[in-house]
Amino acid sequence: MKSSSNKLTHRPPVLVHVTTVPGALRVLRGQLAHMREQGYEVHAVSSPEPLLEEIGKRDQIQIHPLLMAREIAPFRDVLSLCKLILLFLRLKPDVVHSHTPKAGMLAMIAAFLTRVPVRVYHIRGLRFVTASGFKRKLLKTCEWIACHLAHQVLCVSRSVRQVAIEEQIVSPSRIQVLLRGSHGIDAEQVFHPKYQTFESRQQTREKWNVPADATVVGFVGRLVRDKGILEFYEAFQQLKDRYPELHYLIVGFFEDGDPLPAGLREKLEQEPRIHFTGKQFDTPPLFAAMDVLCLPTYREGLPFVTLEAAAMELPIVATDIPGCVDAIVHNETGLLVDVANGEALAQGLQVYLAEPFLRQQHGQAGRERVLRDFRPLDMWRATDELYRSLMSNRGLVPQLKVTVTESSVENKFFRPAKAA
Repeated sequence: MKSSSNKLTHRPPVLVHVTTVPGALRVLRGQLAHMREQGYEVHAVSSPEPLLEEIGKRDQIQIHPLLMAREIAPFRDVLSLCKLILLFLRLKPDVVHSHTPKAGMLAMIAAFLTRVPVRVYHIRGLRFVTASGFKRKLLKTCEWIACHLAHQVLCVSRSVRQVAIEEQIVSPSRIQVLLRGSHGIDAEQVFHPKYQTFESRQQTREKWNVPADATVVGFVGRLVRDKGILEFYEAFQQLKDRYPELHYLIVGFFEDGDPLPAGLREKLEQEPRIHFTGKQFDTPPLFAAMDVLCLPTYREGLPFVTLEAAAMELPIVATDIPGCVDAIVHNETGLLVDVANGEALAQGLQVYLAEPFLRQQHGQAGRERVLRDFRPLDMWRATDELYRSLMSNRGLVPQLKVTVTESSVENKFFRPAKAA
């Protein structure tokens, strides 16, 4: 309920973002600095990794290393929760915005217990949809807790929002999608093919032992079962003899939390035409070395990597699931195929292997869509407007810059819910 009298604050509003791992903060590239420039005192809380320090320096914000386990770990989770409570008591945040399932739940509990005025939980994917049994119930309960302790739930895509509503973890009135859901892609300064020359493309290929004349299908992400790595390998087996120029370039790392089927990692590593780069953050040169991006995932929120690749004029082959359907326009910017189906994936990849002109056409259409629909500044302004609206609903009048927002924040997908 909106307060009957507004409370004028004489300090910058304290905004705290919380993620389980720093990699999740990458999607906020530029937004953290933008909020600081608007007058917020911005903090980021995540597990201690060099990337967290890099983000703090890049966006000139305050960082707080706090270890959080991605998987279910009751003892460590309670310890992390206690540390978050102590941190919030010290920082006295006006807004806590949490992302990723574990950090989402822990941060919302800590923010509720410390009476943070504005609590925002951002659904970037629903892990429970591919789980079963007790684990599914537990993961779903964690999402339910985070959603019900938040004043506003945001979702990265309309299709995943619908899943969240159907699974009854949140009511329709409490969950919204800001604009197109993504925090935006810097398609002008970062993900722009003009910065990657033919020579740099060849240098990247040489670095990872990829032949100069190869047709390269790339993958960027965690190497786990849920990302469809089994089907990715099955598709390669079906295509490699027909297309001797085909090579895979895999950017990512193996995780134990959702391991690949027994023996699959060894098969991948023993294949001379499959090349691994390990974990990489400077992805534009790697996209430039590819001809097609493939994402055979079982579940997504909004696959950020597909938008980055599209900005680099790469066509996409991905699975026809919630999240991917928001990022890819079938037969226009990429191809959507049946999930968990290696044969269907091979057929989708074969279309692009056989038709270089179509690859180029869909790649260009993908970049045009990113430039049109996923501009970072639009999302930053919409997010700022949401924070201001929620603070106003809680009776806070923060000392912030008066900004003139573009009409994009009036987009029909933007409708902040009133805080409870």
